[in-house]
Amino acid sequence: MKLEITCTRAQANHKQLQNCNATLESMAPSFQQMTKLLSIAGNEVRLKILYLLNMENELCPCDIADILEMSVPAVSQHIRKIKDAGFITSRRDGQTLYYSLVKSETLLLDHIFASIETFKKSA
Repeated sequence: MKLEITCTRAQANHKQLQNCNATLESMAPSFQQMTKLLSIAGNEVRLKILYLLNMENELCPCDIADILEMSVPAVSQHIRKIKDAGFITSRRDGQTLYYSLVKSETLLLDHIFASIETFKKSA
């Protein structure tokens, strides 16, 4: 048996609907960027990597692997996903790659990290 959901309003507020639609359209790039960040940060390991890079400014995969007690290849896979999404950048020093956050992407991350600190204090 299929339930059909019907609206019980007498009349739609077309101005309200148009305003909401226009707002969503004007914010489409922001929603896309937020969705991309949340999909990356929705993984605990990747969120920890982002947090560590925020805390230390720059780390190499070996440092991150040691801190997280993971293998370098496993950490490198996570780093690749974060980098492909555009949230971290790298620089080479000899044979070592160092990763850091892309500064233009840190505003939202700062809010996420502040929330993590708030949870820590209330626990």
